[in-house]
Amino acid sequence: MALPQAMTQRRRRFAVAEIGETRRAGDRRRLAVLAIALLVAGSAFAMLFSVTTGASDASIFDVIGNMTGSEAALSARDRIIIFDIRLPRTILGFLIGASLAVSGTVMQGLFRNPLADPGLVGVSSGASLGAVAMIVLGSGLAAPFQAFFGIYALPVAAFGGGLVTTLLLYRIATRHGQTSVATMLLAGIALGALTLALTGLLIYVANDQQLRDLTFWSMGSLAGATWTKIAAAGPIILLSFMALPFMARGLNAITLGEAAAFHMGVPVQRLKNVAIVGVAAATGASVAVSGGIGFVGIVVPHILRMAIGPDHRFLLPAAALLGGSLLIFADVLARTLVAPAELPIGIITAAVGGPFFLWILLKQRSRLAL
Repeated sequence: MALPQAMTQRRRRFAVAEIGETRRAGDRRRLAVLAIALLVAGSAFAMLFSVTTGASDASIFDVIGNMTGSEAALSARDRIIIFDIRLPRTILGFLIGASLAVSGTVMQGLFRNPLADPGLVGVSSGASLGAVAMIVLGSGLAAPFQAFFGIYALPVAAFGGGLVTTLLLYRIATRHGQTSVATMLLAGIALGALTLALTGLLIYVANDQQLRDLTFWSMGSLAGATWTKIAAAGPIILLSFMALPFMARGLNAITLGEAAAFHMGVPVQRLKNVAIVGVAAATGASVAVSGGIGFVGIVVPHILRMAIGPDHRFLLPAAALLGGSLLIFADVLARTLVAPAELPIGIITAAVGGPFFLWILLKQRSRLAL
């Protein structure tokens, strides 16, 4: 009689533990929903703050009044500044921040480690190579490509460079279905060095006007944001976002390993293909219109995982909202800290993201055996 009683008590303990886990998961789920709601409000505030910060005296209320039909709320000068200069810059900044943060989240889920990021593993460098090649050779060897794609030539070239780099990285770092973190980081460094060497060669043959454009562009900037650039990069970024709802379940399953995800009914190879193409497209389009902006893709996912957990159903939309908001605030700092001059936004993100990355690396040191 003692054995059945002991088994009954054990089942009871397991049931209590399972109920506790379910409650904790439910609490984290409610927290994630609340966090996303707050991030939506925060994103709206960030965009209004960005649009109304600068040399113009227009306030948030003036802008809202003008948008709701009160034409007298803004002068003609202020309307030009806000709707032709600041608003496209703000929208483009949000799209780029969202795409970089989501790309980092997807790569970290796909590679199953918190150190994956488009900028750190060479994807951004590959996209930069494609963009620089288009800028330097667009009037020469790449003229037919430029004529065929028009305003989309630069984003498509950057997408191609990012895609090739991502595919090479995945092939090198993955063996027998297992991805080595150390191999991934080292391969990323090697691929980044190779693409930077090729980029340097292209810069060497560029003319003076191209050199001036490339120097500021290489450090990351939203200074040249226009509605035309939004029309060129926005559709590519938004199309890559459309795949996110279909990837969330698969990324959750793949954290247990590719074999386990396959047995759970996840089409692993299709998931990897969609994720790689989506990351390359989003990163390529972002790099094409803003240059190199680093660390957004590693800082944002890590903060959110600590706050709302690893469930990609909530992590991906939250990353898009937080990444867009943070890049908008970084852009505000870039154009106000040394006004009337302007800092490259890549300097701001690197100054914040570099120490944060070192902190993550120190936390993961024992697990990575570094």
